[in-house]
Amino acid sequence: MRAAHSQSTYSAAYGYATDKMQEFWDRLRGKGRKRVGWAESLKNIATSSVLNVFIVFIPLAWASHWEMVKWGHDTTFALCFLAIIPLECIFDWGGEQMALYLGKDLGDLLIITLNNAVEAVLAIILLANCDLRLLQSTIVGVVILHLLLIPGTAFLVGGYNIRQQTLHPHHSELNHSLLMIGVLATLLPTAFFAALDRGVSAATAGAVETASAVVNDTTRGQILKMSRGMAVMLLVVYIASRIYLHNPPGENNALTVPHDAPAELHHVEKDLLEEDPLVNPWACMMLLVITVGLMAATAEFLVESIDEVREQSGIQTEWFGLILLPIVSFSADGAVAIIFFFQSIYDHFTHREIIVPSMLARGRAIDLSIQFTLWWMPVLVLLGWWTDKPMHLLFDYLEVALLLGSCFLVNYVTADSKTNWVEGLIMVVFYLMIALVTWFYPGQPEAAFMLECKGTVAEAIARGPEGNIEIAISSAAAILARAL
Repeated sequence: MRAAHSQSTYSAAYGYATDKMQEFWDRLRGKGRKRVGWAESLKNIATSSVLNVFIVFIPLAWASHWEMVKWGHDTTFALCFLAIIPLECIFDWGGEQMALYLGKDLGDLLIITLNNAVEAVLAIILLANCDLRLLQSTIVGVVILHLLLIPGTAFLVGGYNIRQQTLHPHHSELNHSLLMIGVLATLLPTAFFAALDRGVSAATAGAVETASAVVNDTTRGQILKMSRGMAVMLLVVYIASRIYLHNPPGENNALTVPHDAPAELHHVEKDLLEEDPLVNPWACMMLLVITVGLMAATAEFLVESIDEVREQSGIQTEWFGLILLPIVSFSADGAVAIIFFFQSIYDHFTHREIIVPSMLARGRAIDLSIQFTLWWMPVLVLLGWWTDKPMHLLFDYLEVALLLGSCFLVNYVTADSKTNWVEGLIMVVFYLMIALVTWFYPGQPEAAFMLECKGTVAEAIARGPEGNIEIAISSAAAILARAL
């Protein structure tokens, strides 16, 4: 009797799993949907966005890279910057189309991953080049961008003509906890490092001796060990959170919208089932794979031109990483926001219906920060371990303060799952404040010493005061010139 019951239970579970897999496969193939041919798919891809005209900058950027001596590093950087804009648009559009075939759960995960693709590629290339100081500031800049500028722009532009916008409470409640643990993971090594400096300056005589007492290979080795351990823990948290979101407690809830979910989520899933796709799934997959390849090459060319551009312009490394490089990923959304702003003004005066673009209407920016802090940041730490690069979670003190402040503001704004255009303005203004402060910030020397790739920390400290004196003088002159 018990064996028969167990067998029936197993059969029911196995049958359910088989039915779910068949349902997923049928949806992925587009069964029951309008058939979209390859010719029509290519046509819709070409006309998916007005920003696709920027594709002409891709061959120009590549040509500039191969002829960098003639064209100049600044030209290469600018062309690569413009070339990334249409690729980012293709990621957005392709992700939205694949969501029709994958459903809301997997579709959202794919869209978030594709939207982080630009920053992830840049980060991996910076890690391969062992430009770890710029990598860390870029990680912080990407998270701050996704926490403040992108959602702030969406709330500001999309909500100026309505009283308030509603976020999905089902996601925002968990997001607060996930976002906070990702940010706190950068606080712990920083607090550990700061706590080591207990009366060291009083016990030592010179600046080099003071730095060596705390900033040394022993301390770095300890921080690397704890960073790698926390990286694994962060990955476990992120994977567990995705399991919870994609297979919440209850029967037959895997990859479906739960019955107790807000009505808006059910409405979104219904729209995904009924909306006709503009491209067949195989053409869309091929498009995304090709776009990733183009993005990787273009991003590598951009990174190779960074050092010369930074030295010629006199821009601080902190500002370059915190503001300029992350803006590359926002360039497409920023262009859409500007176009929509002027179009909405025209529609307002001509009494036409104002339609918010999907790139702005969907509030996924905070999810992007969560994935970057809980997935990509620990992956970069483990990749550094694998490739023998001293990538760790000891960040600049100011960068950690910026992360905590941004996290606090975002959690406060989204606590009630409702926003308005004034709160969007507040988020954008705080981002501009950060940009202003970091423009004058030269960075923390100890953080750079602890990320030394070409030798020991002691060697970096020893050659620091002499080897960097010219850079320090030129940076001070540049800051003075900007102040005047």
